[in-house]
Amino acid sequence: MSKIPVIIDCDPGCDDTLALMLANQIDMFDVLAVTTVAGNTTIDYTFRNGRNVMDYIGSEVPVYKGAEKPLLRELVTAAHIHGEDGMGGVVLPDSQKPAETEAAWDAIHRLALEHKGELVLIAVGPMTNVAIALSKYADMKDLIKHIVIMGGAAIGGNTTPCAEFNIFEDPEAAEMMFTSGIPVYMCGLDVTMESYLTPDEVAQLAALDSKEAKLFHGVVQKSLAFYTELLHRPGVAQHDPCAVIFAAYPELFKGEWCGLHVETKGKITAGKTVTDLYSDKQFDEKNAFVVTEVDREAFVKKVFELMSKY
Repeated sequence: MSKIPVIIDCDPGCDDTLALMLANQIDMFDVLAVTTVAGNTTIDYTFRNGRNVMDYIGSEVPVYKGAEKPLLRELVTAAHIHGEDGMGGVVLPDSQKPAETEAAWDAIHRLALEHKGELVLIAVGPMTNVAIALSKYADMKDLIKHIVIMGGAAIGGNTTPCAEFNIFEDPEAAEMMFTSGIPVYMCGLDVTMESYLTPDEVAQLAALDSKEAKLFHGVVQKSLAFYTELLHRPGVAQHDPCAVIFAAYPELFKGEWCGLHVETKGKITAGKTVTDLYSDKQFDEKNAFVVTEVDREAFVKKVFELMSKY
């Protein structure tokens, strides 16, 4: 079976780091590039972290730097979850490879052209790089097979009562993506909060005893404490890994096609992903697949299976 050409657009970031490690071990993926964007932390950190993580796990996949701020808004980082440098206090050796100079959106377009409509984009940070690629290249919408994102929520939020961080960060970019004509699969808080690892499962992962397993354990500690001690959740949500696992193993999940738009004007509601999943009034077009359920036991088993390959 031919492999799926994939680009991972991310803002490393602790859970981005976990997502990159998992994607690296999915046999059906041909990961062509990692593109970085400002979000969890500033672009200089996300670019450095992306390069360092890929080096650490022995990957030769190139890493490209993208947008340093949202399209129209000021950058708001998530240092309280990921730390100022985005890695939750974990320090990796600096990559010694020459840094790529091509812009992230140009790399996305170039690789999409090369793969003639078969490219899958997995976007687990703010959607700024995606929006810039769409606005710069008129043919972009015909070159992407589909986009899988971590972002949004049919119900609730984590940055405001109605907005999830990645969408809140750059709602204009997200709305541009959702209305581009490219099929979008949304792994939002509805499913990512149920895709969690308990403290015992995190400890079992560390016991795999590879350097990659130790990295997994290290970067998850700050967010594990946040979820279990402050939010009183049963474990740490695997937000970005959820999108990666869905892109490869959609049979572990359930969801539904719906109409979806992003609120960009509201003073209180900016960044809300407005769906018609639970409303009598429907949008004219079903432009997004919202993932709503996960087989958590199978999800955790898949995480262990992939991490055991290191």
